[in-house]
Amino acid sequence: MGRNQRKFNALDIVLVGMFAALMAIGANVTSFIVIGGVPVTLQPFFATLAGALLGSRLGPVSMIVYTLIGLAGAPVFAGFRGGFSILTSPTFGFILSFIIIAYVIGKMVESKEQPTKMTFFIAAFIGLAINYILGTNYMYFAYQFLASLENMPYGVVWGWMAAPFVKDFILTIFVAMIAPRIYAVIRKSSLHTNPATKKVS
Repeated sequence: MGRNQRKFNALDIVLVGMFAALMAIGANVTSFIVIGGVPVTLQPFFATLAGALLGSRLGPVSMIVYTLIGLAGAPVFAGFRGGFSILTSPTFGFILSFIIIAYVIGKMVESKEQPTKMTFFIAAFIGLAINYILGTNYMYFAYQFLASLENMPYGVVWGWMAAPFVKDFILTIFVAMIAPRIYAVIRKSSLHTNPATKKVS
C-alpha cells in the first residue's frame, strides 16, 4: 500500500501533532511585531518544512489540525487568538495558504523518486509565492468588504508585506537548505521498510 493510501499510524499522529504545535509556536513567538495589521510570524517556515518532510498527505493534515484547534477556541493563532472570529480576520487567508503550501510542496517533492536540493529550493519558493499571493489578496478583499475600507489602495496592502517578505525570503532559503538533509535522514531510517528508498543527491 502506498504512503498516501495507508492509514495513520502512531508516528503519523505524532508528526502531525508536532507540526501543529510548531505552527502555534511560530504564530506567536514574534507576533508582537505587527506591520499594517499583519503579525510577523514564523509560520511560513514551518508550513514549508511540513510539506517538504511530511509530504502531500501528512503535511496539509498537520496544517488542518492546527487550524481546527484554533477555530475550536485554543489561542494558537497569532496574538494568542482563537475561535471562529478569525474567519473574518484579514489575515485568515494566510492561514488557509498554509494548507495549500504543505500540499503543493509535498507533491513536488514526492514527484521525484530522488528529489534533489534544487527540487526543495524550487518547491519552497513556490510555497512562498502561494503564501503571499493568496494571503495578501485575501487581506485586500477583506479590508474592502469586511472592514468596509473601499478606498484601501491595492498597492498599500502589498507594501505592508514588504518587511515580512524579507524575513520570509531569508527563511525560505534556510528551509530549502536544511530540508534535504533532514529528508535524507528520514529516508535512510526507513530503508528497512522500503528497500528502494534512496538518499537525496
